[in-house]
Amino acid sequence: MPHLRILLSYAAPHRTALTLGVCLMLLESAAALAVPWFGGRLTAAMLQDGARGAWSVPAVLTGMLALFGAQALLKFGNTYLLGSTGQKIVADLKIRVYDHLQALPLSFFQQRRQGDTLALLTRDVYMVGGFVSGTALAIVPLLFTVAGAVVFMFRLEPMLALLAALLIPLFFLLLKILGRRLRPLATQLGEEHATAIAIAEENLGMLPAIKTFTREPQESARHRRQVQRIRALTTQQLRISGALGPGIQFIAAAGIVLLLWLASGELTGRKLAPADLVTFLLYAQLLTRPVSGLAELYGQVQTVRATMERLLHALDQTPEPPADVGAALPPVRGAIAFEGVSFGYPGRPPALTDVSLQIAAGETIAIVGPNGAGKSTLAHLLMRLHEPAAGRIRIDGVDIATVSLQTLRRQIGVVPQHVLLFNATVRDNIAYGRPEPTRAQIEAAARAARAHDFISQLPQGYDTLIGDRGVRLSGGQQQRLALARALLKDPPILILDEATAMFDPQGEMEFLAAARGALKGRTVVLITHRPASLAVADRIVRMEDGKLREGGFPGGSLTAGP
Repeated sequence: MPHLRILLSYAAPHRTALTLGVCLMLLESAAALAVPWFGGRLTAAMLQDGARGAWSVPAVLTGMLALFGAQALLKFGNTYLLGSTGQKIVADLKIRVYDHLQALPLSFFQQRRQGDTLALLTRDVYMVGGFVSGTALAIVPLLFTVAGAVVFMFRLEPMLALLAALLIPLFFLLLKILGRRLRPLATQLGEEHATAIAIAEENLGMLPAIKTFTREPQESARHRRQVQRIRALTTQQLRISGALGPGIQFIAAAGIVLLLWLASGELTGRKLAPADLVTFLLYAQLLTRPVSGLAELYGQVQTVRATMERLLHALDQTPEPPADVGAALPPVRGAIAFEGVSFGYPGRPPALTDVSLQIAAGETIAIVGPNGAGKSTLAHLLMRLHEPAAGRIRIDGVDIATVSLQTLRRQIGVVPQHVLLFNATVRDNIAYGRPEPTRAQIEAAARAARAHDFISQLPQGYDTLIGDRGVRLSGGQQQRLALARALLKDPPILILDEATAMFDPQGEMEFLAAARGALKGRTVVLITHRPASLAVADRIVRMEDGKLREGGFPGGSLTAGP
């Protein structure tokens, strides 16, 4: 029962509200159980002409009206309470899932589609949250109603009630048979929903390419086919789950009709009074509703189990160590040592094999080599975005595996080839590199990155919105913002990963001119394919097939090993 325990853990912080909700549902069920009793009293009052007293027709009708009013109030209170609590559970679950996903290493996301991850935060959390706050709790009042109806029927006619009780296990056997297709169908449906989200997310991000290559009809058709696949599976699921409740209810009703036929003999034999027969009939009819409800609930359980499995698979992944776990890395000078480092991505050949490299504090080293040689992997390992399979990495002689991620990453700045910018203002994007910087600090970083001039010419200057991923800026402008953000952080170690790839020759010269002053006094790892960028390097090393090789560009040298 691991799924049940996990569901209960999600509900635990809200147990007071959920318990009150269950109590309201039980009271509502109790009111429903009182209706057949009032029906019997009404029959007796109507058959006894001129009846007076507590059980006169007006008295019974007044009692029934009060009962229906109480049911309505209980239903309102229960709906509001569980609805609001359900929203809190969904919010808590979304926060919990997001925080866990954010803490996972990059390798988790590199092995799955982004649509699968987005589905966890949208469709899946709502399904699980709704189940915890609604469907799961309904089990208690449904069982209470079944038990109450059977008990009252026993009081009226034990033998017939026993026959009704014996039919209940048969209903659940039928549930297992009719509902066995729901769980695999729910799993497939969840995967198809994730695929649809992935297609939409990917295509919206690739919209310039889609338009450039006039692929709109093909991509529209691909998305349409996926949506139609989901519709077909949903229709199949609705056909099965929709048949469960009514089917079981019909079977239960047929059993009740049989009981009533038997009860008619009891009435003929004068063992049951007409009023008691009406009461028995109403309890029997009441019994079919919770049995039908339990059948529908069984279908929902099978559906949510598949969703839970996807959610639990993600939550079971081992996160990175918390940012503050480990020894604090003191302010560093920036001496870096890779010692026999090897690393491989899952399902791929080794990216690095026994790499040893010394970088002096304050040195600017250029790492060159073909695509896929392992250059960027070195930078990722230095920031512990991945962990090496063998060997170790030291900064100022300290093994970075022993220090906290927070104090390590705060001392390393990165300007990547593919700049990551937010749909926010220029100021907000630069300020992301440092908690609560002043206006003067932001502008100083922009000037150091030679970005201030173009920023000043934007419509709202530093307050200009730059769009998703900085789409309203040129590639060179984006990289200057990334450099400004990194410089605002003022790190002793700076990684420039193909930082001039988006520049034209003139832009590259201006960038390098800005870099000379900005890089002074820092340890700089310069990953590049462009010979012009090597002008700022003190030393050049070359990587090939995950290993350090002799030679670099003309005039460069190689230092391998400690």
